[in-house]
Amino acid sequence: MYHDSDRSKMFTRRAAMLAGGKTALFGALVARMYYLQVIEADKYEMAARDNRISMRLLAPPRGLILDRNGVAMAVNQHNYQVRVIAEQAPSLDYTLDALSQIITLTDHDRARIHKEAKRRRSFVPITVRENLSWEEVARIEVNAPDLPGVLIEVGQSRFYPLESLGAHILGYVAAVSEADLTGDPLEELPGFRIGKAGVERIYDLAMRGQAGASSVEVNAVGRVINELERKEGEPGVDLALTLDIRLQEYAAQRLGDESASVVVMDIHTGDLLVMASTPSFDPNAFNRGLTHDEWKELSTNPRSPLQNKAISGTFAPGSTFKLVVALAALEAGVITPDQTVLCKGHMELGPIKFHCWKKGGHGSVDLHNAIKGSCDVYFYEIARRAGIDKIAEVANRFGLGTTTGVDLPNERPGLMPNRAWKRKSLKQPWHPGETLINGIGQGYCLTTPLQLAVMTARLANGGFQVVPHVARDLIVEKSASARPEPTWPSCGVSQKNLALVRKGMFGVSNEPGGTAFRARIEQDGMWLSGKTGTAQVRRITLREREQGVKKNEELPWKERDHALFVAYAPEEKPRYAIAVVVEHGGGGSAVAAPIARDIMIEVQKRERARAAAPTQGGAG
Repeated sequence: MYHDSDRSKMFTRRAAMLAGGKTALFGALVARMYYLQVIEADKYEMAARDNRISMRLLAPPRGLILDRNGVAMAVNQHNYQVRVIAEQAPSLDYTLDALSQIITLTDHDRARIHKEAKRRRSFVPITVRENLSWEEVARIEVNAPDLPGVLIEVGQSRFYPLESLGAHILGYVAAVSEADLTGDPLEELPGFRIGKAGVERIYDLAMRGQAGASSVEVNAVGRVINELERKEGEPGVDLALTLDIRLQEYAAQRLGDESASVVVMDIHTGDLLVMASTPSFDPNAFNRGLTHDEWKELSTNPRSPLQNKAISGTFAPGSTFKLVVALAALEAGVITPDQTVLCKGHMELGPIKFHCWKKGGHGSVDLHNAIKGSCDVYFYEIARRAGIDKIAEVANRFGLGTTTGVDLPNERPGLMPNRAWKRKSLKQPWHPGETLINGIGQGYCLTTPLQLAVMTARLANGGFQVVPHVARDLIVEKSASARPEPTWPSCGVSQKNLALVRKGMFGVSNEPGGTAFRARIEQDGMWLSGKTGTAQVRRITLREREQGVKKNEELPWKERDHALFVAYAPEEKPRYAIAVVVEHGGGGSAVAAPIARDIMIEVQKRERARAAAPTQGGAG
């Protein structure tokens, strides 16, 4: 049996053990609290601060796009947005019903808003509509007492003040898709837009700018309580183009409703003063979002308003290609300027007849008169002598059959065939008759209007491989410095032979009997030298020739010939090259040449006006 003294001793030991344990636990707790609150105080203070303060990115203003004279082509404007905070509204449907009495809300808008409301916390604003007009903003503000939870926010939106003018060069901006993500945090911002076409796409990164940041205080559930600090972003770099927007406007008006393209370039610098493609589109529609009907109208239009025909439209060059064929034959030594070919209206190769456009023939013609009168039989013969490989080689040096290097997306290379190409692509040998057909710019030959302008520029500048471009400067310091004219590599052809081809071009436009004589420029000092072209889009059968070929205007639009014209001016001191292509327009001399003449007159008038203008700061 335990005695009372033993029990007392046992109780005392247990009490001591319990007290010791409590003391140890309390000591450990104190030590831990000391470690956390004293030794690790800075660490946890920072963590608490990070939980309380949230850093948010701010989208910077996008760089502007200007023409060569400083005219704004793409700017930023206020984007008025109406938003709703679900927790402040009696119900989301009540607020949307009230808003729909003031502004237009579609079923699609309502479905999107409800979807976002389910994904977001009730205090996070939801965008109801963007790009509100000032009248819509005013109506909402007047009715604000009856619109609980509704607020107006002001952001920035891309705006193209000239609308469709120059749209194919500018391109457009649109929302970031999953495929566009590159890791740039800006791309994650709601409503952020990036360049999707044209120079907006090519120079997108430079024009985006650098993001700003806002430091805000939030509570435990993420509600913004206060903005502590704000640093605006660094605006994107402005972009100056080589385009002269007034010339661009004139060219677009001159093309009218045709499905057509015109390119005007400086033959020495490569500056593109005009690149018009009609019909066009309004890039503002892509920024705000196209409706289904708008997209259907643009995408199904047979005249392809979304396509920049200057770089993506490929056409048989027709008789404009004869300039390259003449140069190739001269370079190969298979003709001399004085040698003649008899044109009886057709040429025979075996059992096949190859017809000239002039039914009765041109008679005996030399190089100059063959270019001037565009005699098909002459070029059949010299193409046969030179061979397709030599023709393709010279054509490549003058920019045909390959991309030009212009700073725009989606440029197509066209096609300049030769024997190796046909063996590789079609698994077939080259036939002699194909050389004749391609010798007049038909057959497999395909070029873009820009390539034809480059070809003409290289013929006019003495055979130098000028490269076209539409960006003049990224304006970092808000003032573009003058750039020296670049030096270009040589095409490697004889200056004498180039002069012979240019002399033939002069005859086309300035001598009686020339195919473009009626579209000549008569003002002294403005004369142009050119070459007409008419490209067939269908084969004319022997029966049709016997019965009489239908006129273009009697055929369905899709079966009509393409009208082409290339030229340079002024003849005495060449500076500008032009290429005009009117899709299914008919004859080059009747349709394309007058357009080119009028535009080149306007180009030279503006150049003379600039030269005559007094320089700033000159003597008074």
